[in-house]
Amino acid sequence: MKRILIFTVFALSATLAYSQAKYVFLFIGDGMGFGAVTLTEDYLAARQGNEPGSGTLTFSTFPVTGFSTTYSASSLVTCSAASGTAFACGSKTRNGRIGMNADATENLTSIAYRLKEKGYKVGITTSVSIDHATPAVFYAHQASRSMYYEIAQDLAKSGFDFFSGAGFVEPLGKDKRQESIFGLIEKNGYAVVRSLSDCKSSTAPKLLLLQPDSKPQTAYPYAIDKSSDDYTLAQTTALAIEKLQNGKGFFLMVEGGKIDWASHDNDAGSMVREVIDMSEAVKVALDFYRKYPKQTLIVVTADHETGGLGVGSGAGGSIDILGLGKQKASVDKLAQRLKDATSYSELKAWLAENMGITVSYGDEILLRSLFAASAKSKPSSDDTPCTLKNSGEMTRSIMRMVSAKNGGSYSTFDHTGTMVPVYAIGEGSELFRGKMDNTDIPKKIAKATKVEWK
Repeated sequence: MKRILIFTVFALSATLAYSQAKYVFLFIGDGMGFGAVTLTEDYLAARQGNEPGSGTLTFSTFPVTGFSTTYSASSLVTCSAASGTAFACGSKTRNGRIGMNADATENLTSIAYRLKEKGYKVGITTSVSIDHATPAVFYAHQASRSMYYEIAQDLAKSGFDFFSGAGFVEPLGKDKRQESIFGLIEKNGYAVVRSLSDCKSSTAPKLLLLQPDSKPQTAYPYAIDKSSDDYTLAQTTALAIEKLQNGKGFFLMVEGGKIDWASHDNDAGSMVREVIDMSEAVKVALDFYRKYPKQTLIVVTADHETGGLGVGSGAGGSIDILGLGKQKASVDKLAQRLKDATSYSELKAWLAENMGITVSYGDEILLRSLFAASAKSKPSSDDTPCTLKNSGEMTRSIMRMVSAKNGGSYSTFDHTGTMVPVYAIGEGSELFRGKMDNTDIPKKIAKATKVEWK
């Protein structure tokens, strides 16, 4: 009996020893802290007529959960470059660095490069520009995240198999006199495609999928503002899987970049839609996992929290969580509206129609004060059209007011140093249980894929 038990334990140990994550998904909700997840789930529960706490996102049902510290080498409050470098390369660095050590004297090797060296195919996809900090840390090495052209040059030399994003911030360099980055990319064997259909039909071994030239090159539109011809993260994730799937395995990083952007502007309605948009992309990966459960690892986390978001504004306070769904336009649309001449009456009507709010007496005082302070010339009546100054400050003040009415109580317009959630499912997922530092994440992926970390 004892010999049988020993043999069984040995056999089980051998089985575990040879298990390996062959297909790895790393989803990054930029700026997605616990508050963002909680508010989104409470909104989903309310929309279904259920109790608070019963709403679920695709990833919040994963069997393994943990939480991660996010501080950088230079600050308790990180930026996306430093935090991204930490969870891509496993080392702390100063805010602003991309794939380099704190004093910018050494290039760091990302988990993407480590897996590429072992024969995995690699994909990097985002809802913002492909040269933005979070995607960049996986393939680039630059002293500053603002070195967009140099970051793009690193992309061209990376050898990774699939990229997708909105476009490039500086395709001709800061002075607009450099060689086109598109020429450099094509010289390095990439096909640049600008539609989902062209991407799907392409047989090129290395692909870069961008938005059409007619669309903004800095980011996809907010999910709340999207037209039927705009990309979604679910669509680009599905295409990435199709292009990357092979016998040796793949690594795919997917960033929901505008969760952070909405949170910087305290736009809870848009932020919730961005979290849902990423959740739909995770669902695509989960469908893939169900086909290959013993070979797939999915990890979902955030680089940092943005906005200091809390849910509600005090015990017994009046909150219309469903108001998040009544909002029909993002902070971008509000900013655009405020750039045009408008009267107080027109602004109030626009907010009612597009932000779904009823202006209370207290709101009226705030709005009138903001309008009067921003008007370049004093309006003679509520119906007098005015051109506004400091519209950016007014935009954020209005969005904070709208979000608070709908349950999203922000404390800042910037990043915070709070910990962020980690969710995992699949082969090696147990490694992500409990508290960890963001530098542990790539090392745990390496362990799950049997890649030695030096």
